[in-house]
Parts: sequence; C-alpha cells; structure tokens
Amino acid sequence: MGSDDTAEGVERADEDGPGTEAASAQSDPTSERPAVPGLMSDRPRQGGTGPRTDGRWSQRPYDHPAAGWGAAASVMRVLARERAPLKGTRAMFDMNHEGRSYDCPGCAWPDDAKGLKLDICENGIKHVTWEMTGKRVDREFFAAHSVSELAEWTDFDLENQGRLTEPMVYDAATDHYVPISWSEAFELVGSELRALDDPGRATFYTSGRLGNEATFLYQLMVREYGTNNLPDCSNMCHEASGRALRSSLGTGKGTVDLHDWEQCDALFVLGANAASNAPRMLTALAEAYARGAEIVHVNPLVEAGATRTIVPHEFTDMARFKATPTSTLNLQVRPGGDLALMRGIAKVVLERARENPDVLDREFLESSTSGFEEYRELVEATSWGELVRQSGLGESDIREAADVYLRSQRALISWCLGVSQHEHGVDTVREIVNLLLLRGNIGREGAGPSPIRGHSNVQGNRTCGIDHRPGTEFLDRLAEVCRIDPPRAPGLDTVRSIEAMYAGELTVFVGMGGNFVRAAPDTGYTAEGLRRCELTVQISTKLNRSHLVHGKKAVILPCLGRTELDEQRGGLQSTSVEDAMSMVHLSTGRKRPASPHLLSEPAIIAGMARATLSDSATPWEWYVEDYDRIRDVMARVLPGFEDFNTRVRQPSGFRIPQAARDRTFHTRSGRAEFCHASLPDVIPESADVLVLQTMRSHDQWNTTIYSNNDRYRGVRNLRELIFMNADDMRERGIEEGTPVDIVATSKDGSQRSLREYRALTYNLPRGSAAGYMPEMNELIGAADYSTQSDQPLMKNVRVRVTPSASAGA
Repeated sequence: MGSDDTAEGVERADEDGPGTEAASAQSDPTSERPAVPGLMSDRPRQGGTGPRTDGRWSQRPYDHPAAGWGAAASVMRVLARERAPLKGTRAMFDMNHEGRSYDCPGCAWPDDAKGLKLDICENGIKHVTWEMTGKRVDREFFAAHSVSELAEWTDFDLENQGRLTEPMVYDAATDHYVPISWSEAFELVGSELRALDDPGRATFYTSGRLGNEATFLYQLMVREYGTNNLPDCSNMCHEASGRALRSSLGTGKGTVDLHDWEQCDALFVLGANAASNAPRMLTALAEAYARGAEIVHVNPLVEAGATRTIVPHEFTDMARFKATPTSTLNLQVRPGGDLALMRGIAKVVLERARENPDVLDREFLESSTSGFEEYRELVEATSWGELVRQSGLGESDIREAADVYLRSQRALISWCLGVSQHEHGVDTVREIVNLLLLRGNIGREGAGPSPIRGHSNVQGNRTCGIDHRPGTEFLDRLAEVCRIDPPRAPGLDTVRSIEAMYAGELTVFVGMGGNFVRAAPDTGYTAEGLRRCELTVQISTKLNRSHLVHGKKAVILPCLGRTELDEQRGGLQSTSVEDAMSMVHLSTGRKRPASPHLLSEPAIIAGMARATLSDSATPWEWYVEDYDRIRDVMARVLPGFEDFNTRVRQPSGFRIPQAARDRTFHTRSGRAEFCHASLPDVIPESADVLVLQTMRSHDQWNTTIYSNNDRYRGVRNLRELIFMNADDMRERGIEEGTPVDIVATSKDGSQRSLREYRALTYNLPRGSAAGYMPEMNELIGAADYSTQSDQPLMKNVRVRVTPSASAGA
C-alpha cells in the first residue's frame, strides 16, 4: 500500500465539521473458520454489515456535546433518506406520550412523567422511521433474488429493502423463498413440532421487541407444548444482573424508578454509553448535574455522553448552543476492573467508619442485612496494591470516587453491559449492592441499584414468563390458572441452544424477532447450528441475515410493527410494555400496516399454537380477539399484575410492586445478603494479549446498522476497525490506520481471526481494545461464556493484534 495508509497519510474528519476523507482501500475481513452458506462466502467491502462504500474512510476526535444539533442533523438525514419527513416528524410527537400513543421500540428508558412533548431521541426516531419505511419486500422481490444471491448482500442492504409483506417458505429446489398462506405456514410449523419425539428438541427464542401480551401467550404455548427451552436476548445481556440482584436482594430487577434518579445526589454509571444506548438518559444526567449532584462515569472509553450534552427538547439551550456537563468525574477502569473499583470504594468507606461510625448505616446493617462482618474482613484483607492492579486505576482515583460516595446522602449506582458481559459479572453486580448496603442506599428515595436495560421490553419478557429456569411458584400459578401441566425441568438458554443445534440435539428453531445469527457469539458456529435444524421459523418485520442462514425447511412470518394499527375482532388493540424501572404502560400503534397480509404477534403465536396443540383447551383464538382477555389471565398468574386492565390504563400506567424497594428481602436469610466473592484476576495472562470489548457504533441499534458512521467516536465510513491505546500500537509496530490481523484464543484453546481490520488510536487504558459488534462476534468462541451467568463474554475477548502482511506492502 502507498503512503496514504501510514499514520501521516490518514486524514481525520468529523461528521459534524469539515474534513477531507482519505482514500483508503477497504480490505475484506475473513475468518479462519470455513465459509458458511448465508454468511457471504465472498464478502464485499463492508464485511456483510453496513452499506457498501467506495473504500474511503476517515476519523477525527469528537469534541462536541452529545445530542444537540449533531443529533438533529442526523435525524434529518435519516428522514430524507427514507423519504419520510412528514411521517418521521409526526412520529416525534406520537411516541412515548400518554393516551393512544406507541412506546418507542428502541431502548427501555422510562417515559418522562412530566409529560414532555418531545420525550424522544435520535435513535428512537431512526428506529421508528426504519420501521415506517415505504419500501417493501414482497413476492416479486423474492422471485427476483435467490437466497444464495441475497447471502452476498450486506446486512444493511437486506434490511434497507423494507418491510416484509406476506408469509414465505423456502423452496430448496429453486433456492428462493416463495409465498405460502398463513394456514399452510402454521400447519408446516405445527406438523414439524408434532413430529418431534421430545418437545425438548425445539427451542423458542425471544427478542426484547415482543409486548407483554404476546410474551405471555408465547411462553404459554411453549410450556403447554412441553418444554422450558426459552432462550432470550437477556441471556446475552443482563442475565448476570438478574442473578446477582436475586441473590443479594431477592429480586431480579433494580429497585429504583425515574423519580429516584431525580432525587439522588450521587450517581455512578458503570459500563454504559448513554449517548448511543439510552440517549434519553442524557436528560437525567444533565438535570442531575444542574441540581448539584455528583456524577461518576466508569468505563474504559470516555464516551461523549459522559462529558456534556445539549438536550434537544431544551429549546433555549439548543438556540444558544448551551451544553450541560454530564459528569463530575470519569474513571477509565480496565475491562473487568469494576469489581476492584467498587471494593476499593468500600475499603475507603470502612476506613472512615473506624474514625466516624456514623459513616455506616448501622441500624440498617444490623436489622436488614446478613454477612456484613465477613464482608468487612474480606475488604480489609484486600491490599491497595491488588485493588490498583486489578482496577487499572490509581489509589487516588479510587479515593476520589469514594469521597463522592461518602459526601452523598442518596447514592444511586447504574450499570450496563460493560459490567455484565464478563466472567465475573454476577460477582461485580453483587459488589455494587455490597457498596450500597454499607450506607443503607437501598429502599429509600434517591438511592439503589439501577441496571440499564437494552431493548424496550426485554425486562417485560422476563417478567411475563420468558425464562428457561422458571420458578416453582410461577409454574404452580400457571398450571392452576391456565389448566396446563408445565414442565418443571430447566430448559436451554441461548448458549446451550446453540450448542444443542450444532450437536443435532435441537431440530426446530423458532425466533420471535431479532437477528439471532448476528446477535449470538461465534457467528460461523451459530450459523452451522441453524443449518443443521430441520425447520427454522423467523417472526420478523424486515429481512435480515437470519432468514438466509436457515434449516432444511424455513418460513418467514411477517408481523405488525409497534407503530402500526392492530385491529382485531374486538376493535383496536393495545399492548403493554415494561420499562427498565418496572413501569408498565400501554402502547397503541397509529400507522396503517405495511401490508394487509401482516398479522400481530399474538395472532401468529395463536396460529402456531393451534396448529401444534390441536387438542388444546386453551382458547387461543378467543384471546386474540381482545387482548384484555389475555391481561385478565396475566392478572391471575403474575404477581403485581392484579387488576391489570384497570391499572395499565391509568396515566403513565403502574409500577410493579417490589418487596426489596420496601426493604423486604426474599432471600434465603430473609435479609439483604452481602457477597463474599474473592477479587478476580482480570489481567491478561501474557503481555501481548489485549482484552477487547465489543460494542455498538452510534449509528446502530442492536444488529441494525443505519450507516457506517460513528459520530461520537469520530469515525466515518468504516466498521472493520479496532480501537487501541497508542502505546499498545507502538509496541506492536502498528501505524495509525494500517491493516491488522486480530486473533482470539478461546477458553477451549481454539482460535478465531479477523484479517485486515484498521487499527485506530483511541483513548483506552493500556492492555485494552474495542471494536464493533456484530462484526467481532466471530471472535467469541462457543466456550467463551461466563460460568456465573452463562452469558457470552462479549466484553472480555482475549486477542493478539499484529500488522497484516499488507501493512508494509
């Protein structure tokens, strides 16, 4: 390559400002694993994900506030591209309001109770505009394009074709999807499921898109069929959080609500990127700063949302370009070092308590907790040297964070996947709770643990029964109310389902939303597992990679989107969703459906159930006529959902009662339990190994990629990259912007690689690196999951990075 591929030749440019894009040939990433059909055997320039480009890319450090005019300009570009300026603008005023409004299908951040007219964000507008597109994928489209041809398209190009319009079935003889009637599609699914000698040979995946009513019907169908194989996206995201909180507090959820965020005077945010993953959270951060709260962000990367923001609905600030800080302290912990930081803060708290016993909430500790003395001994025995080494921070940094905690009267600790997607994710979340317990920051206003959930109803999915390890009490109620005999043995989660498909032990896969092959780890292994199935079923709104990586038989069942009118025999229907802080409210679509042939998710589930369970006494069709009937049953099965239909129609809905919020702890001891886990060693085994975390770019939601740009990290037109510390690059002889090879070694000793990725300097701790999912999911082996939570280790990938052979050419 020429001089343009050297550090001096890479021009950095910012999407929000002027800059010249450097000509830089994009090399195709490849893997050591043999090509799998449907995963692009001859990958185009963007590696099968984002839009195709001319190979020109650029980067420049981002130094603007998050949101503000950059977000507004990005939204306008999306509306123009989708030719939906009127529909998109209307969506801004339709989403997240009381009355007949639809809930944002993006993140799970709570709706603002103050009644904002524009309680929206950049990503939410992109999401609904992407769903409301006028483009269609109909029978003519599938007749014109074989599956083999579509496999060569990028993921962006697949989704960009628009909305699916009618059921389709794969025809192996022609390698095309062809139309099939709904009744024939349901019979195909039902016949395959009825033919299995063991219900456990089928698995039923759920994404966080599914509303509560459909969720309840889905798990009811699956359990009446005879299995608890209910993997979901939470298995890959917050499983660690749920297990930890349940062990410590007797609940699988955070104890706080949005009011607590508005009342805290110290706020710790760990392992989260608010500006991209929960942009409406920026409002809460700006308001917290404005009222004098101290805000500590803990993350290997200092993200744009952790610096300052201009909140778009603050029109005066927008007009004046006035930014509000969103942090008072940023700590760049090493990947996996959060537990050491939390324990270090606890160590300072206990030191101060020796001088001033009132630092601790003694009354709460004695009356409501178990294991405090053992925890104190553990913390005091942990040396500062080890805390510094494992956290990657200086002792002074840890003490500064502890001072923030000690100055507060009401402290709230929030976290996301940067905490949970590690081997010791459960222990880390429990350590967060330990720290909160020391000063009684549980079950009182403005204080408590607050996990930041991802997809809009992922928490509601779990509440309403999507759980491969259901509790006895739930199963007993389900059996009594619904008059079925649900299986009692635990089912398969996401990781185990992939393993079982690959081993031929699972032969039917049903995906309720999502893009499973892209979201899951070890892309090639997952794809081969799906290929070995007898039948794969995808319930979707748009075409994606998982439709092309299919079983011997395959059907695509297109459903309504959340923004669309859902008319059933009982009239216009609403569905409910649960946000990240346990508020349940109704969502009512307002747009004309993309096709008259679409069915709602409850209707599709009922159709599959009737075809599979022909002798079922469950009134599937009756439920679908009026979703109030489903809610009446849910009210009898689910704790906290009593009088569901009345309470969900109250302004802002209702909050599910939570015993831990009232300091009643349903644990083994009946108290909040301190965790006594040892400090994990998160240092790589060799100096040449980096700990890589996968993450979204800004212009991306889950596996949906809107463009190849990452505004907040200053990258344009490039996704096949790895962010590295400048000293780590220099030590390896890697020049800025030049191609590198990335080799990951799994727990089982196997290796995976990505070739010809661009290495870009970024402000990261030494020994760490970062890159985008889903491209880097290929590096995460089937054995790379946490023994504590069974979550894939997507934030803890051990890699070696070396210059590609082409780097010096």
